[in-house]
Amino acid sequence: MTLSLSRRARRTSLALAVVAAAALALSACSSSTGSSPSGSGDAGASADFGDISVQYSWIKNEEFAGEYYAYDEGYYDEAGFGTVTGIAGPDTGVAKLLSGTVQVALSDAASVGAAVAEQDAPLKIIGATFQKNPFTIVSLQSGGNIKTPADLKGKKIGVQDSNASVFAALLAANNIDPADVTVVPVDFDPTPLINGEVDGFMAYLTNEAITVEMAGYPVTNLAYAENGLPYVAETYTVTDQYLAEHKDLIKAFLTAEIKGWTKTFTEPVDDTVTLVTKFYNESAAAGDLTFGDLDPAKVKAGIEAQAKLISTDETEKNGLFTISDKLKKETLASLKASGWDLTADQLFDTSIIDEIYAENPDLVKYQP
Repeated sequence: MTLSLSRRARRTSLALAVVAAAALALSACSSSTGSSPSGSGDAGASADFGDISVQYSWIKNEEFAGEYYAYDEGYYDEAGFGTVTGIAGPDTGVAKLLSGTVQVALSDAASVGAAVAEQDAPLKIIGATFQKNPFTIVSLQSGGNIKTPADLKGKKIGVQDSNASVFAALLAANNIDPADVTVVPVDFDPTPLINGEVDGFMAYLTNEAITVEMAGYPVTNLAYAENGLPYVAETYTVTDQYLAEHKDLIKAFLTAEIKGWTKTFTEPVDDTVTLVTKFYNESAAAGDLTFGDLDPAKVKAGIEAQAKLISTDETEKNGLFTISDKLKKETLASLKASGWDLTADQLFDTSIIDEIYAENPDLVKYQP
């Protein structure tokens, strides 16, 4: 059987190839280009921030449910925005941030960290939706059944080219000699795992792992976050210049995002599935990359799985998108294992998200 492609392709190396050129065009200009959806302006808003563009890291599925609620509930309008244009991926957003094509990118610590470390890109992570690394080595319970890093030894592991450095970091973090593991180049379709061509497959906890299990194959997950490589993902990322010049705008945007993502925890999950399907279908009609019709059961499972990556003891205490000093250190250690040695000040500036919660403590509580 063949399972359809179902997760983002990491394009760190491609993004880095254009970073230097894009940096020459760095600007803080606002752009409304890109695909819909967009929010309508509200004349009664207390501020007028105009239009901004936000690059999504992946196709418009459940991964951006919070953004869909921000549109649907009018939170962007209330914040004082004219049009907030969400641009479908896959895209790390790095090059577009540096060229000024977008103002905010939902990216990941590895893509942003690589650009900062290797090209001195002027970027900052200002918050993170996923508090835990979503990568996993998924295996069949009836096959490789890889429960611990030690179980990787002697196994054939399917790894995508763009994820090779992250897999190498997993081995390094667990003191496993690469010679003890056979890496098999694969695409993002987990069929090789189903067919027994590999013992394990590099995947997303919220995507392929679910796809394989829903196809009738019980799986075992070796989650990176629990095995030496915890780092933040779905990061809110901006340029240093934009951060310095538009703090009030960024604060308003993040506040709308907090309200939108809070809805994913307070509303019935079936309602969220319906909302996700609506925006996905609109994206498909606009010609964005999609992979056929959404399976409501898969969407629901994805929403429930990603909630475990978004909500932690720290976010319940400090609020959504916050990044604790401990998590910053863990993220930096993860990146160092991948060859990117950075300090917290080089990669993070969470002053605005901290300020939001200091001024609006009622926003901290997002669970019903």
